Amino acid sequence: MKNEQLIRRFRIERKKFDRSGIYAYTQRTLAYNSNKIEGSTLNEVQTASLFETGMLPASDDYYRAKDVEETNGHFLMFNKMIDTLNEPLSEELIKTFHYELKSGVFEDRANGYAIGEYKKRSNMVGMYETALPREVPEKMKELLSWYHKITDKTLAVMAEFHARYEALHPFQDGNGRTGRLILFRECLKADLTPVVIEDRRRTKYIDGLREYRETGETALLQKLFAEEQEVYAVKVDYFLREEPD
Repeated sequence: MKNEQLIRRFRIERKKFDRSGIYAYTQRTLAYNSNKIEGSTLNEVQTASLFETGMLPASDDYYRAKDVEETNGHFLMFNKMIDTLNEPLSEELIKTFHYELKSGVFEDRANGYAIGEYKKRSNMVGMYETALPREVPEKMKELLSWYHKITDKTLAVMAEFHARYEALHPFQDGNGRTGRLILFRECLKADLTPVVIEDRRRTKYIDGLREYRETGETALLQKLFAEEQEVYAVKVDYFLREEPD
């Protein structure tokens, strides 16, 4: 896949407010699946409606206000990602992604969560401890230093970076969504087929993160990422195959 072509389409379609191409498809698909993995109550139709019209369709279903706020935040985070593709991945850029995702979430602000900044309180992922707040800045520097020293950004490198980032859990909330956006972004920059992790594969995804925490291996994540690349590549081919290089 030549990602220059894909990035060009993202930028053109966004500028033209195109809601029928690969930009809109990716916005809807990434936001729906990434939020759903975290327990969002919104379905695909509701997510698409929010993106396309800014409104939810008439329905008897209940939904959480936080899910709407985070979905809109995800759309903004994706746009910020497109706008900053020429920048190297940095702590400040990652914090900016988090700010875009979370700045409009009332519940997080009411709870005193740090928005666009590293966590101030210790947290866990299931039964696993994560980095303590005082450890996060140094551990994030170490992670990014390791990543930037690698010149050949393979899928294995992406899997290890993602697993290490999620194990650190640098933010109070929103770690999974920022992490999966970074994964998508860095695949774009490395000319790898981007990875969109689908909610239907959530169990495999969690198993892959658990494997890394317990063994330091990323075989399960690499397998999952490769499978998800195939799915996204089909859609990219559909949208771009008639466009001249």
